[in-house]
Amino acid sequence: MRQVVDFLTGLRSNNNKIWFDAHKTQYLAARKEFEAFTEQLIAGIALFDPDVIGLTIKDCTYRIYRDIRFSNDKTPYKTHMGAYICPKGKKSGYAGYYFHVEAPGSEYIGNHLLSSGLYCPEPHILKSVREDIMINGTEYESAIRLARGFTLDTEDMLKKVPNGFPKDSRYAEYFKLKHHLISRTMDEAFLMSGQLLDNTLQEFKRTYKFVNILNRSVTYAIMQ
Repeated sequence: MRQVVDFLTGLRSNNNKIWFDAHKTQYLAARKEFEAFTEQLIAGIALFDPDVIGLTIKDCTYRIYRDIRFSNDKTPYKTHMGAYICPKGKKSGYAGYYFHVEAPGSEYIGNHLLSSGLYCPEPHILKSVREDIMINGTEYESAIRLARGFTLDTEDMLKKVPNGFPKDSRYAEYFKLKHHLISRTMDEAFLMSGQLLDNTLQEFKRTYKFVNILNRSVTYAIMQ
């Protein structure tokens, strides 16, 4: 990932079209490295989660160009690269596995990251997840415990249990979640290791049960 981090670091300090165009060759080399890794990551995840079999790089990666139409921040390029590997691709609404590399000092997330689950699910999907937890909460908790080293994301939690869910439930705090994500950061040593692919797959494999449970809820919501 050295070419990726080096390019993103330069871009963070020079986020403009003139610099980007002058360093287009460096960008293309970084993108090639990231996409080659993503292709291997898809194949590796498919060995323990067959629902991602057949995904392409395009299904899982994002453009580097920012949509600045409605943003006060007019810098034209993202200073991170990410791959989201989930059934039917990144726009499907399904839970999956996210690999994120970010320029040091960038404030998008603030770290290199591995994350599994659902970010900002649609309301009908979020309702389905909450209903599943209400019935099968012990299974949900067990899946989080299996993902050793990952932490449940409690950002943007609701202040109150949403209507329709019991306030006295032992799972009440989970009903308040807006995202159902477990995450862990990657330090520089992890990211630059010659064992990056194997280590990343080992980490994501621990989260498979969590992702699988969430996708049961997603499938149910979509079928209604």
